[in-house]
Amino acid sequence: MTENISITFPDNVSRQYHIGITPAEIARSISPSLEKKAISALVNETHWDLQWPIMSDATIEINQMGDNPYTLELIRHDFAHVMARAVQELWPETKVTIGPVIDNGWYYDFDRDTPFTPSDLQIIEKKMKEIINLRDKVSFDVWDRERAMEHYRENNEPYKVELVEAIPEDQEIKMYWHGDWQDLCRGPHLAHTGQLPADAFKLTSIAGAYWRGDSRNKMLQRIYGIAFRNRKDLKDYLTFLEEAKKRDHRKLGSEMKLFHFQDEAPGMVFWHPDGWTICKEMKSYMSRKQTEFGYQEVNTPAVLDRALWEKSGHWEKFHDHMFLVDIDKETDPTKRISALKPMNCPGHVQLYNKGLKSYRDLPLRISEFGSCTRFEPSGALHGLMRVRGFVQDDAHIFCEETQIQSETKNFIEMLSKIYRDFGFKAFKILFSDRPEVRAGTDETWDKAEEALKSATIATGSKFGLNPGEGAFYGPKLEFILTDSLGREWQCGTLQVDFVLPERLDASFIGRDGNKHRPVILHRAILGSFERFLGILIENYAGKLPLWLAPTQVVVATIVSDADDFAEEVVGKLNAAGIRAKTDTRNEKIGYKVREHSLAKVPHIFAVGAREVEENTVSVRTLGEKRVRNMTIDEAVVEFTELVKPPDFQN
Repeated sequence: MTENISITFPDNVSRQYHIGITPAEIARSISPSLEKKAISALVNETHWDLQWPIMSDATIEINQMGDNPYTLELIRHDFAHVMARAVQELWPETKVTIGPVIDNGWYYDFDRDTPFTPSDLQIIEKKMKEIINLRDKVSFDVWDRERAMEHYRENNEPYKVELVEAIPEDQEIKMYWHGDWQDLCRGPHLAHTGQLPADAFKLTSIAGAYWRGDSRNKMLQRIYGIAFRNRKDLKDYLTFLEEAKKRDHRKLGSEMKLFHFQDEAPGMVFWHPDGWTICKEMKSYMSRKQTEFGYQEVNTPAVLDRALWEKSGHWEKFHDHMFLVDIDKETDPTKRISALKPMNCPGHVQLYNKGLKSYRDLPLRISEFGSCTRFEPSGALHGLMRVRGFVQDDAHIFCEETQIQSETKNFIEMLSKIYRDFGFKAFKILFSDRPEVRAGTDETWDKAEEALKSATIATGSKFGLNPGEGAFYGPKLEFILTDSLGREWQCGTLQVDFVLPERLDASFIGRDGNKHRPVILHRAILGSFERFLGILIENYAGKLPLWLAPTQVVVATIVSDADDFAEEVVGKLNAAGIRAKTDTRNEKIGYKVREHSLAKVPHIFAVGAREVEENTVSVRTLGEKRVRNMTIDEAVVEFTELVKPPDFQN
C-alpha cells in the first residue's frame, strides 16, 4: 500500500497524496489549466521546482507567471541557461562555467579563445529566441558525485568538474536539462523554455572576469543580460538606463568642470574650483546643523600608529584596506608602522579620554569632517561613488545606556531635517544585526541589539531587517534614500557600540562615584561628501538646488560695450553673497547661453546696450523659456533671498 502525505492549500483545505508527488502533479489534479500556467511552487514556504518530489506533509502554493515575487528570479535564471545553450550551439568549442541571477538580469561566464564582440550579442539573442520557440521541456535528476564528474570529464567541461568537487558531501547534486542541453544547477526552473517571454529580454554587455574571482586564474568572458515579465517592463527599464546614463555624475561632473580623476592618484579626487565650492557649501551647512544639535567639531590626526589600530580591533578587520606608512629605519630606529586613518573612531576616543569625564558631561557629541583613506580594489572604483580618499561627516556620541533612546530620537530628527533640506523628503530605515565576523561577546551584542531596536521603536520609526549586516563592533541602523529615478542609496548610519569603549578604556564617573563605561554611538548622515555629491548630481541631473550651485548667476554680455556694466553687476551680486561671474567673451549670446546651460548654471543675466541704458538685466532661468527684465536692485534683492541655504530661509 502506497504511503500518503497530507498537502494543505492556501485556503487551509488539505488533501491526501502519495508520497513523492510533485507540485506539477498536484497542479494537474486541480485542473489542466493550472498545470499549464504553473511555473513553480511554494512548499513549506520554500521555493520549489514543479518537478521536485514532496516526501512529507506540507503546505503548498502554486506560483503562476505574473506579479509574484518568484517570477523574475525564475525567468532570469532560465534565460541564463538558454543563453549558455545558445552560445554552445553557435560555438561548440566554448566551455561554460557559472551563470547566476543578479539585479535585473543575469550573467554567464564562458571560456572561449575568440573574444565575443557586440555584434555577437545580436546573433546570440536570435538563437535564444529560436530555443524559446522550441518549447523544450526542462527536466532534472539527482546524481552522485562520481557520476556527475565523469559526465563533465567526458564532455570536456573542466570548470563543471571543479564545481562538483566543491559541493559539500551532504548536498544533492542536481542536473538540469533544457531540451538536450545540460547544466549543473541548484534550481528551481520553469517547466519548459516556451514559458520565457521572448520579447522581454536583452543582452547588454561583455566583460572580462577571472574564474572564481581570483586573478591567478584564467580570464573568462562574461556576457550580461536583462529580462522582465513583459516587453513594456523591458522598455521602461531601457528608458531608465538611458536617463541614468544622461545623469551619470562622471559625465556631468566633467561637463560642469567640477572634478576629475587621473592615473597618478587612482580613486582620489582632483577638485576643481566649482566642485570644491559645492563641498564647502555642504560642509558649512552641516557645521551649522551639527552646532544646532549640540555637536562640538574637532580634528584628529590623519596618521595613527599601528598599535592603536590593533588595540581598537580595526587592524584585524580592516588592515587590508589601510594605506600603511612605513617609517624609514634611518629616521626612526623603532621602525614604527602607522596607517592613514580609514575612519575617525579611535581618534575620537583619544579626545574623549583626555581628562576625567563625569556623567554630567554626557552625552558628549564629537563631530569631524575627517579626511579618510581606504584601499579599495581598482575594479571597485566608480567616480565619486567609490573612492580611496574621502571626507566623512563622522561623529561619535558618548553617552550612558539610559541615553541611547533620547540620542537616537535626536539623531533621527536631525537626519530628517538635513535630508529634507537636500531635497529628499522620505527615507527607509533598515536594522542590521550582528555580522559573522565581529568583536565582542554574544552577551554584549544581545544588549546592544536590544538597546538600538528598543530606541528606534520608541521614536515611532518603522524599520526593516537587514540580517548579518551590522558593523564590526555593534548593530546599526541604515538610512536609505530614494532618488528621482527610484534608485536607493544607503547614506546615513547609526551604530551602537559597547565594544570600543572597553578596548580603548573609555570611562566616566557615575552618580555612584564609580567608574563606568560609556556607550559610543557612531553616526553619519551624508556618509562621504564625495559619494553624497555624486548622488545629488544624479538626482538633480546636475541642476543642483540654487544654494548649492557653484556659480549661481553668470552675467553674459551681448555686446562688448556692456563689459564694464557686467563687471559692475557682478560686483553688486557678489557683495550680496551671490556667487556670480561675468562672461565677456567675444561670442554670440546664444552660444554663451547654450554653454552655461550645459554647465547647469541656474541663472544667466544677459546685458546689452539696452540693459546698460536702462540699468537692467535680462534674466534667463535654466529650464525655462521666458526671459524677465529686472533692474539691478530688484535682481539683487530677489536673488539674495533665493540663494540662501534652507536653514537661513524664512
